[in-house]
Amino acid sequence: MQNQITDFKQQTLGYQNIEVSIVIINYNTFHLTCNCIESIKSNEASLSYEIILVDNNSSECSASEFKKKFPEITLIQSSTNVGFAKGNNLGIGHAKGKYILLLNSDTVLLNNAVSLAISFLKKKRKVGVVTARLEHENGDIQLNCLRFVSIRYKLFELLRLQKIVGSNCGGKILLGPFFDYNSVAYPDWVWGTFFMFRRESLERLPLKRLSDDFFMYVEDMEWCKEFRRLGYKIAFQPAARIVHFVGKSGGDKIGMIESNTALFMDRYYTKTHKRSIQFLDRLLAIKFK
Repeated sequence: MQNQITDFKQQTLGYQNIEVSIVIINYNTFHLTCNCIESIKSNEASLSYEIILVDNNSSECSASEFKKKFPEITLIQSSTNVGFAKGNNLGIGHAKGKYILLLNSDTVLLNNAVSLAISFLKKKRKVGVVTARLEHENGDIQLNCLRFVSIRYKLFELLRLQKIVGSNCGGKILLGPFFDYNSVAYPDWVWGTFFMFRRESLERLPLKRLSDDFFMYVEDMEWCKEFRRLGYKIAFQPAARIVHFVGKSGGDKIGMIESNTALFMDRYYTKTHKRSIQFLDRLLAIKFK
């Protein structure tokens, strides 16, 4: 009995000591994933974290190679490729941290981005999700701060109101390509490339997990929708910087993105709303042709 109590105390202490669980999905990206893990180790030496690597039945090499190179990680081997969303839920199921970070395998940290994101969440209790500034290898910014498609923003862009309110203000309203990515912002949704949230926020979701209906792509849009429904804000923290080698981990899946976006629209928009947006899209295409 005494041994059981001791074991329980040790497990509880271990749980409390881990600040953040970093979940990475690997699918035939061994070298990219290794570089990602190395960048975490190089930039977050003072942070208490665990790395949970989910291998989606890769054929490139044996997943056990990761344990040989990084014996400290938790390796989960899926017998099938369950996709990005379900793979992350699989990893989250083993997480012990107070915070959870979903991090793409095709990224490397440029600074202590994980620590900076945690500090931001600690200060901003109304924020449910925080992301980082994503950069290409040449330093160009990736447009990962976005608005949900809406009549309001379509009209704002069509009437070019950003010219009236000023580029800085207009950029923060429209985000996407209009935003400079140099200041904190509160978009409607962000990419799942670097996606941090509190464990307690996750447990408030109806299913106590992230939606995983989509195999890959648009799942991040739905995740942000779920957190926003709980009253949380989505945040962009430019001080946290990472390089994202776009497309290296998943390839070009335009058809899948279009299909999933259509499903997302069917799920959250009325027919009238969708028709109005499609009409405004045609006007925008004509105006800026």
